[in-house]
Amino acid sequence: MLGTSARLLRLLSLLQARPTWTGAALTSRLEVTDRTLRRDVDRLRSLGYPVHSTSGPAGGYMLGAGASLPPLMLDNDEGLAVAIALHGASSDVEGVAEAGQRALAKIDQVLPSRLRKRLDALRASIVRVPDRAPKVELAIVDTLAAACAEHRVVRLGYRDAAGRTSRRDVEPHRLVLVGRRWYLAAWDRGKRDWRTFRVDRVAPPVALAAGFVPRPTPDDDVAAYVTRSVATGAYRFQARVVLHVPVDVARKAIPPAYGTVTAIDAQRCRLVSGTSSLDGTVFWLGLSGFRFTVEDPPELARRVREVAARLRA
Repeated sequence: MLGTSARLLRLLSLLQARPTWTGAALTSRLEVTDRTLRRDVDRLRSLGYPVHSTSGPAGGYMLGAGASLPPLMLDNDEGLAVAIALHGASSDVEGVAEAGQRALAKIDQVLPSRLRKRLDALRASIVRVPDRAPKVELAIVDTLAAACAEHRVVRLGYRDAAGRTSRRDVEPHRLVLVGRRWYLAAWDRGKRDWRTFRVDRVAPPVALAAGFVPRPTPDDDVAAYVTRSVATGAYRFQARVVLHVPVDVARKAIPPAYGTVTAIDAQRCRLVSGTSSLDGTVFWLGLSGFRFTVEDPPELARRVREVAARLRA
């Protein structure tokens, strides 16, 4: 049987692992009596841990939120997983990578030597390729997330693709991460319509205003709505291409952010994609390996023929 101190740490770890525990489950895991469990729970409470309990057949124990962050209990695999995740912390949000490295340094200090050796081996073996994902500010992401949760109007500056900045009043709905880019799905009060905003183009100041009653969204799946907006939004060209493969095959090869794919029949599907570069569209259509027919625009069809002639030559 575990000693008292070790048992308290084990109990704290169990309470952090799940939202609720029955008393019977905890006594079984800890191999103690009901009386010992109640005494250990009282000890945790005396140390400042808000352990809540309910009585009755469906009763149990849960760890509540406290005034300060308690020590976090992780088993070996959990500690290693967190350390690896922090080592590769995303750098597309300004400040997250730096905070991740500070947290990693703290975890390093308490990792057992054998786990530290495993982590050091992973670090030495992994090479990261610098990405060129646009940066977003942590403060802006934090403000927009709070506005979504609290249903508050946001007043912000927004830069378009040409670099022009305008002031917008929007009713934010959700933040959506597509690939390495952050987007905000929101109702634009000035445009009186739903819009998708790239968060890296949001310009300060970003201020919260009055509350609002959420509107029905244009799609039950907000992630699907944003990916469609990204793929077919305000681009110079709107490409419509028939792919001579079943829709399931096309969807496995074409990321949602590249365009929307819908079935025509059992052997064909239609791709709709916004693009500012005809050459880029020709390039990835060629890489797909699919037979295809360009429906629109005529400029894309001409560009495909020009590239094909050059390649044949």
